[in-house]
Amino acid sequence: MGRTQMNGNLEALEDWAGPLLRKLEPTERGKLARNLAQQLRRKQQQRVKTQANPDGSKYTPRKKRDLRGKKGRIRRKLEMFQKLRKVAYLKAKGDGSAISVGFTGRVARIAWVHQYGLKDRAERGAPDVRYKEREILGFTGADLNMIRDGLLAYLTQG
Repeated sequence: MGRTQMNGNLEALEDWAGPLLRKLEPTERGKLARNLAQQLRRKQQQRVKTQANPDGSKYTPRKKRDLRGKKGRIRRKLEMFQKLRKVAYLKAKGDGSAISVGFTGRVARIAWVHQYGLKDRAERGAPDVRYKEREILGFTGADLNMIRDGLLAYLTQG
């Protein structure tokens, strides 16, 4: 799904849910928002673990490198963004007016560079490298359905 179509779907969801959410008490809205944010974070973590962009395509693979360090040692091949998906770095927030899922601290820069395919240095003094675009965070149709279903379930339970 393209970004413009996804934005349209997100706006349609917001237009549909806005009047319903305004009828809730602020504390109920906050509780619902936190719950939805946590569910959305779990979905993002699962998608990053599968190494897939929101449109379902796989991440552009890492640049090939020698996996042998010292003689007799072979380092295992690690999947990308293994640590970024941990709760310590991928934060979910929700209050009465919005939900957000994003990165905090120094890893936010790493995520930003990969999300948009920017230039950066791997370490101080290293040459600039243009990284391939890998959408670490993004909405899928299933994410929007999960938000809609979560809203409906919460509103119909009481």
